[in-house]
Amino acid sequence: MSKSLSRIYIHLSDNNRPSTGSGTGYSKAQVPALRQAQGPVNKRIMMEAYMYILKCSNGSYYTGSTKNLELRLAQHQLGMGSNHTKKYLPVDLLYFEKFNRIDLAFKREKQIQKWSKVKKKALIDGNLEELKLKSKCK
Repeated sequence: MSKSLSRIYIHLSDNNRPSTGSGTGYSKAQVPALRQAQGPVNKRIMMEAYMYILKCSNGSYYTGSTKNLELRLAQHQLGMGSNHTKKYLPVDLLYFEKFNRIDLAFKREKQIQKWSKVKKKALIDGNLEELKLKSKCK
């Protein structure tokens, strides 16, 4: 499994809830916050996926994808997200797109990761004219 894909998965106990213990990576203090962000088990049955863009404390953008946006944001804020966001806390959610399959969200994530910061900002701001200008081949 590639490093970029593996970061969207979390360690779950038998009842699909974050747990502590050997190999989970969660402390006893982090688990309640993660469980709250994860929500009820039956709510997660819907097949949703998200591509999202965060702004880090150093002004950089981080683009990711996940099946549970609230949980993933909580992980980032607790320093349990990517190595990049871990270094530049806190992070702010600036933009997200919803998909019905995780592979589509992941594909969009990879597309946007190749973009310049200016082009990402145009997407975040909803500035379609600027986005079109930045998308033209030179």
